[in-house]
Amino acid sequence: MQSPRAFNFSAGPATLPISVLQEAKQDLLSLPGLGISVLEISHRSSTFDKILNQAQDNLRDLLSIPDNYRILFLQGGATLQFSMIPMTFLRNSGKTADYIVTGAWGKKALKEAKREGSTRVAWTGESDNFTRAPLTEDVILGKNPAYAHCTSNETIQGVQFKYQIDTGDIPLFCDMSSDFLSRPIDIEKYSLVYAGAQKNAGPAGVTIVIIRENMLDKVPSDMHTLLDYKVHVNKNSLYNTPPVFAIYIVMLVTNWLRNEIGGLEKMSAINQRKSELLYDVIDRSDGFYRGHATPDNRSWMNVTWHLRDKDLKTTFAQEAQERELLNLNGHVSVGGIRASIYNAMPVDGVQALSDFMVDFQSRYS
Repeated sequence: MQSPRAFNFSAGPATLPISVLQEAKQDLLSLPGLGISVLEISHRSSTFDKILNQAQDNLRDLLSIPDNYRILFLQGGATLQFSMIPMTFLRNSGKTADYIVTGAWGKKALKEAKREGSTRVAWTGESDNFTRAPLTEDVILGKNPAYAHCTSNETIQGVQFKYQIDTGDIPLFCDMSSDFLSRPIDIEKYSLVYAGAQKNAGPAGVTIVIIRENMLDKVPSDMHTLLDYKVHVNKNSLYNTPPVFAIYIVMLVTNWLRNEIGGLEKMSAINQRKSELLYDVIDRSDGFYRGHATPDNRSWMNVTWHLRDKDLKTTFAQEAQERELLNLNGHVSVGGIRASIYNAMPVDGVQALSDFMVDFQSRYS
């Protein structure tokens, strides 16, 4: 059944599952049996303990997270992690940190790391305007870096890794903000994974961090309290008042992924199908639409393209909006069109955009 709402292709905050919004609406006035809103409950209450624990359990199940990893719900977005990671693991380490840069967010992470110590670029796609991710053999890591860092999916350029990097004994940290929970991953290849929730996992305001316990031994003893991973682990993300409502929505979204979708294998298949609906139109357009990313690295989450006649971009976005296909303008640094089709974007929405693209080309080519 088609959603009664407009289709929101925003890169974030992104669309949420209808069933999640409906359940949140019911609980907004009063949680069942509690008599107060989910917006009003104490983060020290047994009710919130259940919400927090359920969200953690869901993530463990969906991602097959082993017991030697801890799950944190922090604030500050991925942007704070850009700083918190090098402050913790690079500063005063006497080592370098290796960054694999596949787009704008990788560049921003690298910029913050440079403030804390020596960095190396193990690979960058900047010379090609960030149209692809590297091949395995392209990535040249240092001899003994403090860690390696990558971005699994670049929201702005629409470039996604189609394989999981293997760095051996070198700790690998990954910003997964824009494809977190969109497909299965081998979590044990990573020492730390982080993701702002506002793409696939929930609303803006909470950042999920998954950290291997042995990395906690490397946390300096003089870290500022709120920037100390050990403090957050020891307090189960409750050192200060967490974003209660955002974590509650993460719980509902992960319930939806487990119970309605059936897990990440099924979610991945749906996401691939959705992206192919758009890439097929682009590839069959005889150049009327031109994809930004190379075919081998096209994102399933953020489909980016340009129109052959750049003057038609505004017309395209305006006509799309009239059909309730919203937020399709590309990022200002890249231009063109961007359709973000995260987990909760229904197939009907992507089909509607695909049909519009075909119709638009027929009228303006």
